[in-house]
Amino acid sequence: MRLYDSLISGNGYKIRLLLSMLGRACDRIEVDILRGESRTPDFLALNPDGRIPLLVLDDGRALAESNAILYYLANGTPYFPSDKFTQASVVQWMCFEQYSHEPYIAVARFWREHLDMTPEREAALAEKTIQGNKALDVMEGHLDDRDWFAGDALSIADMALYAYTHVADEGGFNLAPYPAIRGWLGRIASAPGYCPITQS
Repeated sequence: MRLYDSLISGNGYKIRLLLSMLGRACDRIEVDILRGESRTPDFLALNPDGRIPLLVLDDGRALAESNAILYYLANGTPYFPSDKFTQASVVQWMCFEQYSHEPYIAVARFWREHLDMTPEREAALAEKTIQGNKALDVMEGHLDDRDWFAGDALSIADMALYAYTHVADEGGFNLAPYPAIRGWLGRIASAPGYCPITQS
């Protein structure tokens, strides 16, 4: 398999984290998204949407979208549950991550860390912060009496949410008021096979 990825991307990190926890090897190709390398004709031939991560299987088929890749790799492993309701809970939280979490926490981080803060971005950042904190509030409430997001074990729902939550401070978010989230972050960081976001 080949993984087209960027070290600055939390979405790419989700895949690297799962692969590391599974102990699976993968050829990794760094794509400089800041220089438009995901918009070249060669890359667009693989993924017309021009986004990473992108997983190319041994038979040449390409799979885009980080959470779809997580599902493909985790299905049949301990990181995707066998119980039907718990499976649906995993999908629920992965949808939450894409619609209620990533657009605010990840975007705020990307703007602050990798782009010039234009007046337009500065003005929009206040709303990103409000909505990102709402997502953190939901997560905190869910984790108040449980260790993981879906079922009784670490799953790809946790990995999907972990990717940008553990670096939320880079987007200006303060995790000090969220003890349940901080405990959950610690459990993932101590899980077998864990790798940091900076590890290729």
